[in-house]
Amino acid sequence: MKKFIAEFKEFAMRGNVLDMAVGVIIGGAFGKIVSSLVNDIIMPIITLLTGAADFTKLSLVLKEPVNGSDGIALMYGNFLQNVIDFLIIALVIFIMLKIMMKLSSLRQKEEIEEVKEKGPTTEELLVEIRDLLKENKN
Repeated sequence: MKKFIAEFKEFAMRGNVLDMAVGVIIGGAFGKIVSSLVNDIIMPIITLLTGAADFTKLSLVLKEPVNGSDGIALMYGNFLQNVIDFLIIALVIFIMLKIMMKLSSLRQKEEIEEVKEKGPTTEELLVEIRDLLKENKN
């Protein structure tokens, strides 16, 4: 049992597990922001354009309720709302990744320029040292 606890402690304290936990927390907060974007900004515009007051209430009745029994309906409005949410989330993540990649490539270009300005790389210096040592042996 002590070995199991020690292994679990080692697992839980690894950097990637902590990074994952932070990612889950940030993802939850990001999800709330995107949900608000969809529900409070985009859906009113779509409602204005389509005339549908609430997508989640849209349904197709397959069987009408009879004598107090429940009817059967396909609730496609809720599905449609979830598809719209997914597409907007995917679009926002795509745009964010594009921006981050652009910033990353700019930063890499700056770092390459800094290295060029500083002089030879470590590899180049090691090659020079190796060559000098070979010359001294001969």
